[in-house]
Amino acid sequence: MSDLLNKLQWRYATKKMDPAKAVPEEKVERILEAVRLTATSSGLQPYQVLVVTNPALREQIKPHAWNQGQITDGSHLLVFAAWDNYTTERINSMFDLVNEERGFKNEGWEAYRQMLLNTYPKRDAETNYQHAARQAYIGLGSALIAAAYEEVDCTPMEGFDPAKVDDILGLRERGLRSVVLLPLGYRAAEGDWLVNLKKVRRARDQFVIDLK
Repeated sequence: MSDLLNKLQWRYATKKMDPAKAVPEEKVERILEAVRLTATSSGLQPYQVLVVTNPALREQIKPHAWNQGQITDGSHLLVFAAWDNYTTERINSMFDLVNEERGFKNEGWEAYRQMLLNTYPKRDAETNYQHAARQAYIGLGSALIAAAYEEVDCTPMEGFDPAKVDDILGLRERGLRSVVLLPLGYRAAEGDWLVNLKKVRRARDQFVIDLK
């Protein structure tokens, strides 16, 4: 088994983290870089990741996340927050960035820009948010894999009140809405009922469909 698969076998949704153990910043940065490099639809990167280390903010979030202890016991809380809408300005900013970084304009690329501009901003904001949120979940997947590779524990969380988290972190003012939370930390030596249980997944032949 490859080293990566061994580490994915090692990872689990940690239920109790050790508040005395902090994740080194260089590991956090590598996890964030893995997210930044993740694929997104049309390369728009329609979400951002907030890194919440402020204890007071995490204490405010905790009661709105079913009082899950990982929110405050982990050393870092990643908040994946999607754009609340696709706008002309946001789409143009990403296409302009590509042109600037690559140093030239491509006719096909510019035609694709116009196709998006003629489509996305005309849709209702909720439809656009839901599309952007799905891109954030792709980034979450990269974060889970990167954390496992770094041997950092984490727990993806949908069990929270997004509106409350948005208010606490001032996300609406940034044109963002929270999608999913990911505390980072290290598993506690005791008190986690899941830590020693066998990882259970469906067998390959019940999960993968080969069409040859």
